[in-house]
Amino acid sequence: MLRYILWRIAAMVPTLLIISALVFAIIELPPGDYFESYIAEIRAQGEGVNMEQIDALRKEYGFDQPPVLRYIYWVAGMLQGDFGYSFEYELPVSEVVGDRLWLTILVSFFTIMLTWIIAFPIGIYAATHQYSWGDYGLSLIGLIGIAVPNFMLALILMYFANIWFGTSIGHLMDQKYLSEPMSWDKAKSMLEHMWIPVIIIGAAGTAGMIRRLRANLLDELQKQYVVTARAKGLSPTKTLLKYPLRMALNFFISDIGSILPAIISGAEITAIVLSLETTGPMLIKALQSQDMYLAGSFLMFLAFLTVIGVLISDLALAVLDPRIRLQGRSTK
Repeated sequence: MLRYILWRIAAMVPTLLIISALVFAIIELPPGDYFESYIAEIRAQGEGVNMEQIDALRKEYGFDQPPVLRYIYWVAGMLQGDFGYSFEYELPVSEVVGDRLWLTILVSFFTIMLTWIIAFPIGIYAATHQYSWGDYGLSLIGLIGIAVPNFMLALILMYFANIWFGTSIGHLMDQKYLSEPMSWDKAKSMLEHMWIPVIIIGAAGTAGMIRRLRANLLDELQKQYVVTARAKGLSPTKTLLKYPLRMALNFFISDIGSILPAIISGAEITAIVLSLETTGPMLIKALQSQDMYLAGSFLMFLAFLTVIGVLISDLALAVLDPRIRLQGRSTK
């Protein structure tokens, strides 16, 4: 096990280097850079542009050098904790992301908790009561949750939240608290607004998890070891919890690789519709404006979380399922 973990950690280094090169190349592919987009925006507003200042900024941040050198400087800076400068926000990347990161984690945490709390009991009930009225009804709700787009559900909930509860439309808090430090009133305002994005973002994920848990559990319940356990007189609850449910959770463990980056990135489209102060809209805006240091550093952070999540899921699967081994064994 230790040898496998060390090998996987060593393999992360070239993996992240390749990802960083791809991220940098993709960001560089569109013609021009942030400064050209900025000049075009200023001229479209009918204002003058100080080209000497623009040229000085180009030189200061290395945009007058070849892309290969800029890539090397960018990677070297990240290794030292310097993620670059955001031209759009006129702040270091770490400060721009830090202001939004904890809000994104908060929303994602409550969303994941809601998804698990609802999906697990419903998925188990649907699998153990196959073809019952409850199974049909819950399956219908699950299919509706998957079929309804998040942005449409966001618009519907925004309207009813404003009409029924008087909650202001959009944002994670009342606008008067946006620039204020954390206080008890601000926390209460956040809790008042939090339930809307949590329900919207968690709807599709909950429905999908119910369907997958039901399908996997049904497959396990039909296997021979479950029939044998029932024939020996093992109670239905113990029969369900001892092996079938444990084996049916493989998909849940394997999803850790995608859950970790999803916690940080958030649901971009829903965040834009609801005007949430999370990292999703920030990333999209950085890509649109070619704010390369902000977009590239954030994408690299997501890639790092993905690699870590895949490693954790592989190790957890080996512990959870005795049929999975980290290394092959010779067979006769």
